[in-house]
Amino acid sequence: MGRHRGGRALLQAGGGRPRAGRWRLPALLAGTGLVLGLVLALVVLAWQSGVGGTGPPGRAGGTAADLGWGFTHTQYSADLGQDGARKAAVTALSADPLPQNQHIMGWGADNPEPRPGAYNFSDLDRRVALMRRSGGAPVLTLCCAPDWMKGGGTRTDWSQKSLEKAPERAHYRDFAKLAGVIAARYPDVRHFIVWNEFKGFYDESRNRWDYEGYTELYNLVYKEVKKRNRHALVGGPYVVMDSEAPGSETNASRLQGDWGVVDQRAIDALEYWDEHKEGADFVVVDGSSYTRTGSRTLPDEFAATAKFADVTTWLNRTTGLPVWWAEWYVEPADAHDERKLWTEPHRVAVQAVAMMRLAESGAAAAFYWNPEEQGPDCPGCLWRSTELGDGGGGLPMLGLLSRFAKEFPPGADFRTVDVEGADGARLRTLAAGDALLVVNTSDRGVTARVDGRTVDLGAYEARWL
Repeated sequence: MGRHRGGRALLQAGGGRPRAGRWRLPALLAGTGLVLGLVLALVVLAWQSGVGGTGPPGRAGGTAADLGWGFTHTQYSADLGQDGARKAAVTALSADPLPQNQHIMGWGADNPEPRPGAYNFSDLDRRVALMRRSGGAPVLTLCCAPDWMKGGGTRTDWSQKSLEKAPERAHYRDFAKLAGVIAARYPDVRHFIVWNEFKGFYDESRNRWDYEGYTELYNLVYKEVKKRNRHALVGGPYVVMDSEAPGSETNASRLQGDWGVVDQRAIDALEYWDEHKEGADFVVVDGSSYTRTGSRTLPDEFAATAKFADVTTWLNRTTGLPVWWAEWYVEPADAHDERKLWTEPHRVAVQAVAMMRLAESGAAAAFYWNPEEQGPDCPGCLWRSTELGDGGGGLPMLGLLSRFAKEFPPGADFRTVDVEGADGARLRTLAAGDALLVVNTSDRGVTARVDGRTVDLGAYEARWL
């Protein structure tokens, strides 16, 4: 799976090892102090409802784990930059608030505990404040671990090799304690994901994930977070559902389709965690619609998104838990790990179809990995960089994500859409109530009758009718 190494270097898999995930070095580590918005925190807490209750008002059915469609903050976000641009970004995000996810170390946040018992939450405070100001339900991913928990010292090493190390087993309880401190610090944060993509938990000697070690860490974190924040919902294991092309036999599982076959090692990790966990409020995975080897979208980039539905269905059946996608990817990278080969309409169209697949299969939450940059060239970003004087305005993906979250929340009652005409087969649709999204999967304009209306769509156009 193509991911990012700090900038945009492709992380290569070695010795058959599944690929790790995309990550970014923390931005502008020097942060200022922050006075927490307690009143706003209480408002957000009330908005998210009580323990075991339903989700936010207007959410169709489900449980408190049904957060719906949101995004993850990465190295650059709207907490820093030009004042006017930051305000513009908050305004854009506040129009239709989305759940927002932030890691506790890396991806824009400094080391939260550089020395045992010495905490530094300035960056994390600022990110949580941004989520509060923009009205999004806050989510924290409990990754990564301070260096001293990984065999290092008190100096933070921001290299990928260091950041992606798991805590040493002797420090599992120390990491769980840190997670508990964070859970208590942000009482309005109701949702916590434990770790990220099994980083540091690959056993090279056995050519498989160390799911025993991860599950031991998970259970300690789960209990500590629950103890420190009685409203908390906790989930894992955030394993990457890598897949290879159809017919692949190495590490092949029974979970497969025209898009390919899921790696058995990911299945083993998830099933072990599911059997040995001490509790979970939701199950978390991530993955791409393209193959791990060769980044192939099969049969094509639109049809390949069926993988998200097939995996979600399998997870529901296997775990019985609400299914969260912490990350999902549809666009393969080039040789420089750049995702700039598609036009923005093409990119948005494939993302829209992927989200349709996730929604139809019953995903409880899905977080778009926002590839924010500092400059104006930012394919797939949700808003223009706040480092720009005229930045902060919403971009096409934010429009899609916000409207989709509003119209198709978890539990939405989807209905059949009548599509007629020679070009009808090129369209993908999703409808619930009066909301109808139609996507042209063709690189040329098409005409068709959709729900009794004649519709002309441009190449790769996604339109709400």
